[in-house]
Amino acid sequence: MRIKLYLVPIILFALLFSATAEDVKHHSVKAIKGEGTYALLKKYKVNTSSCNLDYFKTINKLDSDLMLMADKSYQLPILVYTYNATSIRSTIGINDWDLAKKIQSYNEAVHKAGLKENDYRVDNVLWVPYDILHCKGELITTEENTNSDGKTITYPLFGKEHEVVDIVDTKLKGRVYYIVAGHGGPDPGAMVKNGEHTLCEDEYAYDISLRLARNLMQHNATVYMITEDKNDGIRSGEYLKMDKDETCYPNQVIPLNQVKRLDQRVDAINELYNKHKKQGATKQRAVVIHVDSRSSSQRIDMFFYHNPKSTKGKELATQLRNTIDAKYAMHQKGRGYSGTVKSRNLHMLRKTYPVSVYIELGNIKNYRDQKRFIVEDNRQAGANWLAEGLMNEK
Repeated sequence: MRIKLYLVPIILFALLFSATAEDVKHHSVKAIKGEGTYALLKKYKVNTSSCNLDYFKTINKLDSDLMLMADKSYQLPILVYTYNATSIRSTIGINDWDLAKKIQSYNEAVHKAGLKENDYRVDNVLWVPYDILHCKGELITTEENTNSDGKTITYPLFGKEHEVVDIVDTKLKGRVYYIVAGHGGPDPGAMVKNGEHTLCEDEYAYDISLRLARNLMQHNATVYMITEDKNDGIRSGEYLKMDKDETCYPNQVIPLNQVKRLDQRVDAINELYNKHKKQGATKQRAVVIHVDSRSSSQRIDMFFYHNPKSTKGKELATQLRNTIDAKYAMHQKGRGYSGTVKSRNLHMLRKTYPVSVYIELGNIKNYRDQKRFIVEDNRQAGANWLAEGLMNEK
């Protein structure tokens, strides 16, 4: 009999948590015109982790792009419980006091913000964000990842060896950067054979982009990686393995169609730009990083594009170009540098709200240019120099 008595609660627990999403009550709201998934979750103070976003997609039967329709009701990743007027722990069936306090704080915050009309102790309606019970607490951006010591940032996208970032100063505090590594997902970009290895544009652009992002975070900038690969991190070695699992912030599947892919990135940047503009960001910049592909005999230096209508974009591109020029003059005397600054009516420059610059790192087909990408120290140096150029912007 004793064995049976122990098995009953285990079976009941398993049955409780095997319930489908349709069996659970969620708070529902209508999306307003121009509102995206990220903005909607943020409005309701819900973490925009991939766990919450995936659950949001599941309960609303959305496709991978997470697009919303105005005036349509959507279920939020907010579980609704009937409060038993005794305690949050007994209402939900948990023993964790700290977790219960976190849920209490959330309910008080949404009530204070006017998102919930009554206090849960008045209407007996308790809201519990899905991730509090079912996710491992993912960290998304610089601004959300500053550790309690105020001196470090934990950013898992950089990989285990590099995820803890020391804040060396606050020179870039208040500035926001959107780093976009070109291509990704179903599109590897330019490809070329190097002996037995295949070099893919998206992998090298991404690694340099991560290194640039980390440098900027060291100076307390808020940084978003718009192209993300959650299992790559900053990589060592010459030959970076190709994969197709990159996503677009925040955790959107990258479409094959080029226009849709670029629009997806533009939308992600512009939504974040509007949020940070309201918060009073001092500067916001988008940095798009690619590797060019030309005849194998043509060697080129890093060069820069800007929006033809953007004076500040031209100034930013020129600042970066001049920084690279000065670095070559210092470290490789007599080499010379032929990098250029030109205007170009590119989609990512034309459509994004922040001042933007488009960078071509070199010619992936040229053997000498390849050394700029495949040698790890050169990837780091390029990221360091670009970070310095961004920091020197007035």
